[in-house]
Amino acid sequence: MHCSPQRIALFGKSYNTDKLNCALQIIHKLQHLGLDVLVTEDFMSLLHEHAPDVTAHVHSFSLGDCQANLAISIGGDGTFLYTAERLRNSPIPILGVNLGRLGFLAEVTPEILNEALEHITEGNYYINERSLIEVKTLGEEIETYPFALNDVALLKHDNASLIDVETRVDGELLTKYVADGLVISTPTGSTAYSLSVGGPVLDPQSAAFCLSPVAPHSLTMRPIVLRDDVQIKLKVHSRTERFLLSIDGRSQSMSTETEVILEKASYKISVVHLCPNSFFRALSKKMMWGEDIRG
Repeated sequence: MHCSPQRIALFGKSYNTDKLNCALQIIHKLQHLGLDVLVTEDFMSLLHEHAPDVTAHVHSFSLGDCQANLAISIGGDGTFLYTAERLRNSPIPILGVNLGRLGFLAEVTPEILNEALEHITEGNYYINERSLIEVKTLGEEIETYPFALNDVALLKHDNASLIDVETRVDGELLTKYVADGLVISTPTGSTAYSLSVGGPVLDPQSAAFCLSPVAPHSLTMRPIVLRDDVQIKLKVHSRTERFLLSIDGRSQSMSTETEVILEKASYKISVVHLCPNSFFRALSKKMMWGEDIRG
């Protein structure tokens, strides 16, 4: 059990009818329960355009000035990552409302939304912490938020030939991946890009990183799981002398003169769940484990 939150902040990345209806449902329910509702400035402008009568009774806030006890992300896992980026190293826990498809981070569906909000306001919820990867560079500077909740990927440019990713762990050479790219994921990100390229599913509470090559030139190149207290140094070699650095999908073109350094971040993201072990339940449901899919 946790303390009942008194101020709840809403985050949304874009506008569509489903998001508007969901946001309005949340606002009405929270206000009915006697809670203060805050909305990010950018999302507020979208809501105000379509429902000015509702937004007249809520407050907006700017980046870095969120005075809430709990945050609600409205969208899918992409919006959840966006919310985590906006909150940065704030201790505010995040509840994800899933209007997307797969959704391992955003687990509350619209069908159970009112019930979920009641549980939240009663303090009847669980929190677990998720680790992040901090990204540093020697060479070109990173232009975006240098932390990843899901993954960091080094990828070839467009249709360029394979890249060579020299990979060192605590200074010792692990290997040189010859591939379309390399994905380094947290346990949270093991069900995202890493999974799509053949990486293993990790328990979100594991203290690990997973390195998964993208379309490797050699079939002997397989994913590897490392402790998360190591330092990973990456050096890319490419005919184009450029590569893409992607941090939770935020991509930037980099020179091959740039070295990428990855370490576990000094802070974590707090994720709200309605029941314990919800990850395993979601995994079985979304991956259809145990289902008889034979025709």
